[in-house]
Amino acid sequence: MKIALGAAVLAATALLTPPAAAQPHDTGLITVGTQGWQVQSSAVATDSPEQISNPAYRTTNWLRVRPDDAGAPGTELNALVQNGQCPDVFYSDNMRKCFGYMDKLGPVTVPRFAVPWWFRTDFTLNTAPGQNVKMTIPGVVGEADVWVDGKQVATREVVSGAYAGHTFDITGFVRPGKNSLAVKMYPNDPTKMFTLDQVDWNQFPPDNNTGIQFPIQLQLSDALTGSDAHVVQQNAADLSSSKLTAKLDVTNNADRAQTGDVSATITPPDGGKPIVVRQRVTVPAHSTKTVTFAPVTINHPRLWWPYSMGDQPLYTLSTAVAQGGKVSTTSSQTFGIRTVTTRLVGKSPQLPDGARIFAVNGKEFVFRGGGYAPDLFLRYSKSDVAHQVQLIKNMGLNGIRLEGHDMPQDFYEQMDRAGLLVLGGFLCCDAWQPETEANLTNRDFRIMHDSARTIGEMERSHPSVITYGWSDNEPLPRQERESLAGFAEADFDVPIIASAEYKSTPTLGPAGEKEGPYDWVPPSYWYDTTHYDPDDPTRTNAGGSWGFASEQSAGHTVPTLDSIKRFLSPEEQAKLWQDPEYNQYHANFEPGHGGYAFGTLYTFDTALKARYGGWSDLDSYVQLAQLQNYENTRSQFEAFLDHSTDKANPATGIVYWQLNKGWPTLLWSLYNYDGDQPGAYYGAQKANKPLHALLGYDDNQVTIDNLGGATQDGLSVEAKVYDLNGTLLDDQKAGGLALRGQEVRNDVLRPKLPTTGSVHFVELLLSQHGKVVDRNVYWRSTKADVVDWPSTLGNPQATMTQYADFSALQSLPPSSVRAVAKTPRPGLTQVTLTNTSDKVAFFLRADVRTGGAQVASATWDDNDITLWPGESQTLTATYDPVAAPQVSVDGFNTPAITVGA
Repeated sequence: MKIALGAAVLAATALLTPPAAAQPHDTGLITVGTQGWQVQSSAVATDSPEQISNPAYRTTNWLRVRPDDAGAPGTELNALVQNGQCPDVFYSDNMRKCFGYMDKLGPVTVPRFAVPWWFRTDFTLNTAPGQNVKMTIPGVVGEADVWVDGKQVATREVVSGAYAGHTFDITGFVRPGKNSLAVKMYPNDPTKMFTLDQVDWNQFPPDNNTGIQFPIQLQLSDALTGSDAHVVQQNAADLSSSKLTAKLDVTNNADRAQTGDVSATITPPDGGKPIVVRQRVTVPAHSTKTVTFAPVTINHPRLWWPYSMGDQPLYTLSTAVAQGGKVSTTSSQTFGIRTVTTRLVGKSPQLPDGARIFAVNGKEFVFRGGGYAPDLFLRYSKSDVAHQVQLIKNMGLNGIRLEGHDMPQDFYEQMDRAGLLVLGGFLCCDAWQPETEANLTNRDFRIMHDSARTIGEMERSHPSVITYGWSDNEPLPRQERESLAGFAEADFDVPIIASAEYKSTPTLGPAGEKEGPYDWVPPSYWYDTTHYDPDDPTRTNAGGSWGFASEQSAGHTVPTLDSIKRFLSPEEQAKLWQDPEYNQYHANFEPGHGGYAFGTLYTFDTALKARYGGWSDLDSYVQLAQLQNYENTRSQFEAFLDHSTDKANPATGIVYWQLNKGWPTLLWSLYNYDGDQPGAYYGAQKANKPLHALLGYDDNQVTIDNLGGATQDGLSVEAKVYDLNGTLLDDQKAGGLALRGQEVRNDVLRPKLPTTGSVHFVELLLSQHGKVVDRNVYWRSTKADVVDWPSTLGNPQATMTQYADFSALQSLPPSSVRAVAKTPRPGLTQVTLTNTSDKVAFFLRADVRTGGAQVASATWDDNDITLWPGESQTLTATYDPVAAPQVSVDGFNTPAITVGA
């Protein structure tokens, strides 16, 4: 299609084709800027665009920028940081000191970044006579004028939106040999542009993330160009067969009709016998034709599953376009065969339309994940994502949610291979969430449409992506129509959800999801299934374990002391334990407390002091905070599993808010930017063990679950109750148990818990064929946490009328532990901890160290454990190999020790 771009661009005769997804394995596809970019503010680079985009232009005083692993130069701040303008940018408030400060969502207010910046690079073309060159820009964060070799390719009128991709024919702009691309980036304003922002998750980077997040690519071809290759699958209801239809757009770049031969090859996983389909096609001059190949049927296809339920086989689609036996373009990409369905279940007064539940290949499951955040400067790292995949799977989560931060292709490829599910969706609280259509223009709706199509093209072939939807609000009518049309054009066929809250549209129907809370609530809060505000149809901040919770948590996460010392200054460390009303820079920009203000740890600290007692220094504060974070994240995930069996009002999914952050954080995370795994991490890991026994906070009954895909038999469970001295008070057993894949079974045991005294312990031991496969220890108070529900509902934190009392834990007598560590191979260490005292050894933490420093890449199969007198447990850590590994062990009432490994 052609579009009016203004006189300058019309004169350049650029042809704009529909949005196109990058195909990284295409023949003739070139990622621009792989040898580096040059970046500079327009306040410094004041030459004309014609000069700046000329191959002869000198960039002597420009910032030299290496592209990231996605092949993109990133943001303006990334350019400055790469050039040493803010060493240790994430330490303390260095980012603010170096670059300035923004305290609210909106346009850039820091003068240095409130002007356009230039992103420039050179590229070399070895084109033959008659070859065509197309440039794909998958979207920019902000808006951009695009120049090539002194000529304007497109204006910001067209190049706007983080995900609105476009392909331009630049054949008439370039020449064989050296060429230059110059992109003039206008400052991002997420309240007016359909881009991205940090909402209230972090501090705002003062450039508003302005820059280029995805690679800009060139495609070289002869008269015919192939693009947009993909497979549409139609799977039998019983999954016994899959009908696959390959599609490919073929564009004729010539002045007259062209005939060519196109082919598509589907290769099974592990290099099985390929299936080839071919078609001869004639395309009119300067037009694009979608080639739809004859469907092929695969009997008994190898199905893609989430990792906990099966394997992740991937098929390969390869295409070729040729004329006269000469290949013009090819492509190759993987895809998975799987069926995603969703429905609403369990209508109730709380959820009159029911709760959203998802199924893969007909198997329903409780979704258990977290909200994923990219690097704060949008720097993509393959190895960092691979490490995070390891962390996520080590926690036992089965997926993530991406809100408004769609990722480079490698990210989805890693999720495909890992078997992790992705809930995609638009961002809240900015231009993506308009209150009315009155102020929206046709251009706005075009960007929405193009964004949906580009997103669909980028994500449709990835079996890990199982849904897409809107955030806090449902879409407005035309917004919905344009977006759904874009998805349909891309053959993006996952379920589309109207909202992350309990809202609906006439077209999409009820969302069946809910949000909140976001600040501290007690562990028992998650087990509530009766309280809600009937006057709030969105069911926001009524976060008990019923329905599908698209985002919720108990707020702040306190990292380990090792991590804290890596990113907080001594002054900030002192404030952390001495001043709960201090606005921590590494929380977010919001001062105060209560309501939707999360920049202080006031609510968390108030509960911590009331429940566990006071602290005397940073170390004792961090130690207590680990306990509170552990018990809360464990309870949140366990509650949703425990109540998934409630047919009248089931819990169907939980997205912990948030999984991670794009910088070191004190707010909403299960693991920190440096890989640190605090109590919150191990509480979540404990709840999501593949075979697990849990103790409900609502009824004190034992529930067991199997989060895998296969039936597990030979199971037995034992519940032991101890007092603070480690004296056994109650011991109950149940055996001869079997669980189907994804089965949850309630009321297996009812241990007798003390009603007097202060604090007691409950140990659950789940065994299979006599071997312990899960060990879960609770510390419980006879004084309950009591929520003031009328004052709490609708608020992101709990109002309490009574707190539990765990202060007796601070009087636990000292214990001693022996640690024996060995390293069978580099990067694998096992440590056996034995309680050598006659006292309880409470909340023992192990870390791998080298030269005294914590090895942040280490992941443990269990941690933060409790041992009774004489008891032993072996913990295993995997990590990037280091020299002379050691294991340090400390505990709540156990002196720290370090042993060689």
